Amino acid sequence: MKIFVLIGSLSAFLGVALGAFGAHGLKTRVTPELLIIWQTGVQYHLVHALGLVLIGILCQLLPEASLIRSAGWMFLAGSALFSGSLYIMVLSDVRALGMITPLGGIAFLIGWLMLAIAVWQQAV
Repeated sequence: MKIFVLIGSLSAFLGVALGAFGAHGLKTRVTPELLIIWQTGVQYHLVHALGLVLIGILCQLLPEASLIRSAGWMFLAGSALFSGSLYIMVLSDVRALGMITPLGGIAFLIGWLMLAIAVWQQAV
């Protein structure tokens, strides 16, 4: 599914832009603690952007493995919930948004597990 390569590429672009914004635009505007939170959001954002590109490639190689597509959607949901909640929390200083972040982490974990199962099923 080329859509995952497209989404992953755009997500990586956005991750790099947000990383630069944090390093340059937020450096003097937020506390060091909030800057670390921003950097964590960027780190997970970029890792899963590359994961989405990988998912897109694997969808082409293993088109019958529907779990791979499901893993891609979990990566996308995880990015929105995990990184998105951290970005909004830093920009708004609303700490309660941190309660959403673990939901994104769970989506990431489920996505990676789905990917592992899908590849395992194809290998066996």
